[in-house]
Amino acid sequence: MVNLAKRIAGPSMAVMVCAAALAACKKEAPSPAGAAAGSAAPPAAGGKVTVGVLNDMSGLYADVGGKGSLEAARMAVEDFGGSVAGMPIEVVSADHQNKPDVGASVAREWFDTGGVDVIVDVPTSSVAIAVSEATRDKNKVFLASGPGTSDLTGAACSPNTIHWTYDTWALANATGREIVKNGGDTWFFVTANYTFGITLERDVTKVIEANGGKVLGDAKHPIGNPDFSSLLLQAQSSKAKVVGLANAGGDTINAIKQAAEFGIVAKGQQLAGLLVFITDIKALGLATAQGLILSEAFYWDRDDQTRAWSKKFAARRDGRMPTMSQAGVYSAVLHFLKAVAELKSAKDGKAVVARMKAIPTDDPLFGKGTIDPNGRKRHPMYVYQVKSPAESKGEWDFYKLVRAVPADQAFRAPADSGCALAGK
Repeated sequence: MVNLAKRIAGPSMAVMVCAAALAACKKEAPSPAGAAAGSAAPPAAGGKVTVGVLNDMSGLYADVGGKGSLEAARMAVEDFGGSVAGMPIEVVSADHQNKPDVGASVAREWFDTGGVDVIVDVPTSSVAIAVSEATRDKNKVFLASGPGTSDLTGAACSPNTIHWTYDTWALANATGREIVKNGGDTWFFVTANYTFGITLERDVTKVIEANGGKVLGDAKHPIGNPDFSSLLLQAQSSKAKVVGLANAGGDTINAIKQAAEFGIVAKGQQLAGLLVFITDIKALGLATAQGLILSEAFYWDRDDQTRAWSKKFAARRDGRMPTMSQAGVYSAVLHFLKAVAELKSAKDGKAVVARMKAIPTDDPLFGKGTIDPNGRKRHPMYVYQVKSPAESKGEWDFYKLVRAVPADQAFRAPADSGCALAGK
């Protein structure tokens, strides 16, 4: 285990500890001089509830979650009133560097000596699975907004974990099904070679084959891959109608940019971004991303409530609109605090999660929903098409709705998940 206490002085570590109800929490707290990435400054133990935001603060997925997820957690705490059951609420954060060992080490240190009651976000599925195991061992709570693998509510499910925002099954069911339905029946995958990418390819493949399509091949790449040329050449040579990108964040952005340079779409193949965030579209620009089919659980411009909250978020984030992962952090923290308020304690993680499952979810970002016995939070998913520059009426006006997938269809049925909790 990393000795976090000895590494507290290093500059690349984005650790912030603050009483979220205080006005000072609205600004980024400076990192201590010399703090090392992956370290976690534990708050003092005591009669309070502590929320730990654990994600990629400086790398490939920083725009997807990062400091935006930290701000979303702070907003949830503030909107809840800054305290719960008479206890102040604190928010801390750390950078897991997309490494399972770092993520698990921070989680255990937080639980053992930091007084952290719940960990939220955690993009990178391999890190999320490691954190879920640590959370179960310590009987705390893990609310997974950032990771994608549907195994978190399947073979790797836990009574201490809720998978909040999206998963690979939902992406396959929404984006994959939409493309196959409209004639994209042969596929070649460009896949990130870790838990998320492999699971996403697996789940989309099931949808393709169930609807009469065929997968012609795949090419895998490491996380943070700068050069997709050889993979895209394989995709072109396959003659597949659809090139499916089973990756995320900076990898998706780089793959789409390089696909444009290779003329993938211009030469007749369709590009399918199987996990695309609004920040990816911002980075790509509409001229490059226009026409892309994707699915999201949240879009800032969906209705009056999402617009109102997103504008508040953007005002605190230099005008940047929230991703679905960041919105999921807000929603998950709010619901956690509701359960703690009823139980008057956050110390028994399994009891808190059981209470969260018993209470219907309801917030301005996702509306009314439920949590399945296997820990899958259920709400609608939305299939969108990226607008052309001529169709866009503003800086973040990126999507037009193709269809909404109702909550009862958006995620895998618990009975089909392979989770031992599904029948409970």
